Amino acid sequence: MSIFRKIIFEFNKIYYPWKIRKTAKFYRGKLYVGGKSYVTGNTILGDNVCFNGMAISGKGEVNIGDNFHSGPGCQIITSFHNYEGNAIPYDDTFIDKDVIIGDNVWLGNNVIILGGVTIGEGAIIQAGSVVCKNIPPYAIAGGHPAISFKYRDKDHYNKLKKEERFH
Repeated sequence: MSIFRKIIFEFNKIYYPWKIRKTAKFYRGKLYVGGKSYVTGNTILGDNVCFNGMAISGKGEVNIGDNFHSGPGCQIITSFHNYEGNAIPYDDTFIDKDVIIGDNVWLGNNVIILGGVTIGEGAIIQAGSVVCKNIPPYAIAGGHPAISFKYRDKDHYNKLKKEERFH
């Protein structure tokens, strides 16, 4: 790795966590940022949040639980153009919708989450998915739109949770 890349890498390790802590409405604890990541002033972060490249945009509130992990290229979009207003294709107003992400959720690379969605505790979202409907707890979901196709072993999950075996 060149000296320039090392300097950029070290800068990013300091800058993005600082920027997120400064911008977020609230953060509860440990934060790891492994890539360019942005949040809004309406973002609430739990403990042990790991962003590896997350872009949160819009005016809706985003509430992310504890032990959240995202792959690179993920987005959460909470504001949408009003296409039923007084102009075509859309008017000057926006529709804002909140996003709630439970504890212990893992997003693969390049996942997009749209406003108005709740992702339940322990869910896993497959890389490249677009989440535009609620995902239940413990579900493994993927696709366009993301749908649940499998569930975690709830007993195993709860055993690991009780033992506090978090990544």
